[in-house]
Amino acid sequence: MTTIDHFSYTNRPTEELFYQRGDPNDRRLGEIVGCEPTNYDAAQIVILGCPQDEGVKRNKGRLGAAAAPDTIRSFLYKLALEVSEGVIFDLGNAQIQATLEETHTLHQQIVENLLRDGKTLIVLGGGNDLSYPDCAGVATVHPDPLTFNIDAHFDVRADVPRNSGTPYRQLLEEKHIQADRFYEMGSQPQANSAVYTKYLTEQGVRVHDLEALRRAGINTMFRAILNESEAEAIFWGLDMDSVRASDAPGVSAPSPIGLTGEEFCKIAAIAGEDSRSKLFEITEVNPKFDIDDRTSRLAAIAIWHFLATASQN
Repeated sequence: MTTIDHFSYTNRPTEELFYQRGDPNDRRLGEIVGCEPTNYDAAQIVILGCPQDEGVKRNKGRLGAAAAPDTIRSFLYKLALEVSEGVIFDLGNAQIQATLEETHTLHQQIVENLLRDGKTLIVLGGGNDLSYPDCAGVATVHPDPLTFNIDAHFDVRADVPRNSGTPYRQLLEEKHIQADRFYEMGSQPQANSAVYTKYLTEQGVRVHDLEALRRAGINTMFRAILNESEAEAIFWGLDMDSVRASDAPGVSAPSPIGLTGEEFCKIAAIAGEDSRSKLFEITEVNPKFDIDDRTSRLAAIAIWHFLATASQN
């Protein structure tokens, strides 16, 4: 077990990110969320960013996701939410290292520290390669977690070196997660190779593509899985390119079809309702290609839905 000082390896969020309305009758999250080290111990939910897109670059995607964590914060902290002061803490961003592998190692150590302190995490990417250290961190502290990849893509590429398309293959092959507790949700057949469909089938992973998810109903399907699972911890990986481009144009791999913004937020609310949820991750927001900050705003609203239900646990 590696223990590090997570304050020494993260950069504090800047003051201007915390929106201040100054109206006691209309307080916003920027006036409620703590960010000073003295606020940490009392907090139940911790926000952590990882501002890098090296994995996207390796996967030949559109660069720009490195700017997402602070952009999402700027919209999140303008939202109103009835939550007690001190419940939510923003640790800032993990410090980016010389290589993607070193960044992942450091980020995972920070995640493990926070989980051992009993915190629930909201992690802001960055590229979807972040799912590897995030989920591996959950699995180290809470073995055999229930794992959801809400994504148009499977992200089980056999590429070397690792990239934004490899995290769940790494997690499976390194035994951080078990196939019968791993769910690929909202995938799109035109976005995935038949080779990787076969790989998941042979592994025994449960795959519910976008059509199946819609046919069963998001609420019905997710709650059935959650009610049946005996897992003691849950990892939620939400890739923003699971959302259609009309609602989320600023992503690394846009598509004209996908989840609606409302469906994406519904999943976030379901995640927050379950007290076993240990880490809620949003990746692949790309402010560089966004339109009127539509995608960052949607990410912020999805996090709001998670917080609104999680803060009631």
